[in-house]
Amino acid sequence: MARPPPPAHRDEPAFVLHAYAYRETSLIVESFTRSHGRVAMVARGARRPRSELRGLLQAFQPLALSWAGAAELKTLVHAEWRGGLPLLGGAALLCGFYANELVLKLLVREDAHASLFDDYAQALSALAADATPAGQAAVLRRFEVQLLAAIGYAMNLTHEAGSDAPIVAAHLYHYAPDAGARMIASHVAEAPDTAPWLVRGATLVALATGHYPDADIASEAKRLMRQVLDHRLEARGMASRRIVRDLIALDERKQEGQA
Repeated sequence: MARPPPPAHRDEPAFVLHAYAYRETSLIVESFTRSHGRVAMVARGARRPRSELRGLLQAFQPLALSWAGAAELKTLVHAEWRGGLPLLGGAALLCGFYANELVLKLLVREDAHASLFDDYAQALSALAADATPAGQAAVLRRFEVQLLAAIGYAMNLTHEAGSDAPIVAAHLYHYAPDAGARMIASHVAEAPDTAPWLVRGATLVALATGHYPDADIASEAKRLMRQVLDHRLEARGMASRRIVRDLIALDERKQEGQA
């Protein structure tokens, strides 16, 4: 059996975003590394029962990865668990898969984003620490905003597009993903309807500060961020969203059967 090449990158802080079977005994691992961004590598023999890698290459756990190779698909040489994060479970696990899918689809390979890597690690820790739906939603909104800023699509959530006028909570705005928010009404008595890109100033302020005073603003923030992300994804669907919808539908059918 050929020896693996010496690692060109050693003990790089990383997380596994996704892993899938490759040939008979190996895995392709999509990783998010601190100094090299998203890196794809083959973990040879990782599916063998006695492989040291078999139990290590799990999502949402801090790792130190060493790899070699100049091609787009690198060779994983060594992996070490660094610990320090609790395991995600339940709704937090679904939120984690959603965050992973965003990173996979919006970050190009081998484009370093050290600050976003730290934001991602903090998001995982926050998801594990807060079991409430409202708290986990706030974590996801913050990470979505951070991710867009990291890839060059920062959202201006504090001022009107092309001016120094601050966003006013009581006003209604039209949000354009490539320009920003422009006021269309000086006062909003009720929440706007679901017309595309209409949003209250209070919702933009909430996204900027990370504080959501009520469920309506949280829901509107989720709707706006979904529209912005769909615009950046260019019609590429999110599998994690479909999974959540299916789970909600399944739960509703179970409740109907118990009624």
